Amino acid sequence: AQDRPCRQALALGLDVSGSVDGAEYRLQLDGLAAALTHPDVTDALLAAAGAPVSIAVYEWSGPTSQALIVDWTEITDIAALTGVTARLRANKRTPADPSTALGTALVVGARLLAQRPGCWKRTLDISGDGGSNTGPRPQDVGGEPELADITINALVIGPAANDPSQVATGLLGYFETYVIRGPGAFAEHAETFAAYEAAMVRKLLKELQGMVIGAVDPAGGAQLRAARPDAPARHADPATAQVLSPVPSRDPPLALERTP
Repeated sequence: AQDRPCRQALALGLDVSGSVDGAEYRLQLDGLAAALTHPDVTDALLAAAGAPVSIAVYEWSGPTSQALIVDWTEITDIAALTGVTARLRANKRTPADPSTALGTALVVGARLLAQRPGCWKRTLDISGDGGSNTGPRPQDVGGEPELADITINALVIGPAANDPSQVATGLLGYFETYVIRGPGAFAEHAETFAAYEAAMVRKLLKELQGMVIGAVDPAGGAQLRAARPDAPARHADPATAQVLSPVPSRDPPLALERTP
């Protein structure tokens, strides 16, 4: 149960499909860790200690390949943030289905967010370097109940279209058309994995600085210094697995195995 105001729940899904090589995998995890410790991002995360942000991170590829890297963690202070970034930097890649089940990845992230129902805002950040090629398509999972009342943003990794008139038909256009949804949803772009950290900083700042200063907790009326939704959480227990219910009549049960 959540025992304090929750400013924002932020679930981050990282693409580890076959198109992501070992070096790019590290750029993605280490880039997220570095982005979280960027001074401006850290300030935004810690702006309202009375209603902290909660973060969870998972990786995804094929229809049954999702792994929880960081379980829900309340970012109440620098020590909590350091625990998250240390986990990201220490995580090792494990064998996974090389396909790209983007629709399933959205449902998995939404089910993580469903564990934080009391947060003022719930945001799924999905990173990807390609379109879905297996499982339900992103545009076909919108009816899943867990996707209601959340915002899905994207960090798209790949070359931009040279001709601006073709942007809508490229990968960025694909994510903007079929993936992002909800209030204020947007897609950020990184030309390569080397640019992932800078793009993640931009995206996190847009997400974390978007609430009004002096926000009021609608439940308890508490006056806070800053704003954005979040919920209480704990660090992952690597010894256990968290099982999620299946996508109805489409995929096998979704299990988020915690990485060792």
